[in-house]
Amino acid sequence: MARVLTPRAEDFPRWYQDLIAKAKLADNGPVRGTMVIRPAGYAIWERMQAEMDARIKAAGAENAYFPLFIPESYLKREAEHVEGFSPELAVVTHGGGKQLAEPVVVRPTSETVIGEFMAKWIDSYRDLPLLLNQWANVVRWELRPRIFLRTSEFLWQEGHTAHATRSDAQAYARKILHEAYEDLMVNVLAIPVVVGLKTTRERFAGATATFTCEGMMGDGKALQLGTSHELGQNFAKAFDISYSSAEGGREHAWTTSWGTSTRMLGGLIMAHGDDNGLRVPPRLAPVQAYVMVVKAGEGVGEAAAKLLDALRDAGVRVALDDRTDTPFGRRAVDAELRGYPVRVEVGPRDLAAGNAVVVRRTDGSKSPTPVAEVVGAVLAALEADQRALHDQALAHRESRTVEVATLAEAIEAAATGWARVPWSAVGVAGEAEANGQGVTVRCLLRADGSVPDSEDEPDLVAVLARAY
Repeated sequence: MARVLTPRAEDFPRWYQDLIAKAKLADNGPVRGTMVIRPAGYAIWERMQAEMDARIKAAGAENAYFPLFIPESYLKREAEHVEGFSPELAVVTHGGGKQLAEPVVVRPTSETVIGEFMAKWIDSYRDLPLLLNQWANVVRWELRPRIFLRTSEFLWQEGHTAHATRSDAQAYARKILHEAYEDLMVNVLAIPVVVGLKTTRERFAGATATFTCEGMMGDGKALQLGTSHELGQNFAKAFDISYSSAEGGREHAWTTSWGTSTRMLGGLIMAHGDDNGLRVPPRLAPVQAYVMVVKAGEGVGEAAAKLLDALRDAGVRVALDDRTDTPFGRRAVDAELRGYPVRVEVGPRDLAAGNAVVVRRTDGSKSPTPVAEVVGAVLAALEADQRALHDQALAHRESRTVEVATLAEAIEAAATGWARVPWSAVGVAGEAEANGQGVTVRCLLRADGSVPDSEDEPDLVAVLARAY
């Protein structure tokens, strides 16, 4: 099976593309930089959406929807924001066969249009906090596209909030960072992320602070999986998002924004995939147990159907493969590629002995199991393999992360993994030097691993790496 895909050690980028194609996750769209997400890939994204949406709502935000087209003048009202996005903008100049009076931008993100409506909806301190989230597509014209990781159009959620005080806004940006993003990535995606502060050079255009969740991929590179931003009063002043305070004065609000995208799918592939295909963490998997009929006849179909019902009744997301007109080996390879956490293989020989075979995707083990014990075995495997994938990814990250003392050592270490180095040994000049060699400061941490408020805090640690 190893040659179904290019081995990761031989050519990691080719392995990634092979896996996406052969597992039927996505395809390139007709316009360069766009993608078609196929049902197998979209099912995983739907599960990510559901898990993320629940966490966002638990944090008090409500879903809304805002227009795809944004007047160009909106972006120009926040100068740093438009400057940050200018190279990536798609601008519409004609519509209905006529030149538009004002060009409109296809949204790269929605701070500006949502800021316009926040200003309209907020009048009093009683209207705050206003906590909004949008599930949508955005367009950022990508020069070097790669499916899921960098595409000109992608799917995401973007949260936007307005608060009466700076401290409330700061607390909420961190609440989303930890309780929505970090929790989802660690406990559902099984990706151990480093959570930290972006440097001024790396932070979001128009923000006063950007916080990030960084994951290590199978080749040792970093991937930014989600960000949460404090926007200060920059957008509030640009769009006059203001309110009457309890004391009767007029004050500008403090705002935040935060987002995760289909990039998480790329991260899932590169963090957990192996030479046989994708490995989907059980808590995320659209199909947790895949019941396969090895060969028809001798009561096999009936036994498989009963196992399917028993697993579903136990709360397992389950699917049946009874396509006995297709060779079993080919179907097994496809199941491996798709990364179903557990396969339950039901064939005449095992059934005659009262067994089915439970196959675990994470370690490849195959265990003949009495039919009456299959449900318990599957539930135990799902729980164990969720932990195993996280622990394997954590061990990989720790083995590829080194502590160094100088910028030169950090740049050298970034050839194969991550480097932790005192931020004082890097600084603004050193960061520019590293960038010139394809290495970035992924985030800053305090010595105890917590997230700092500012890059000016003493004794900070910088994480440097090459990144996607």
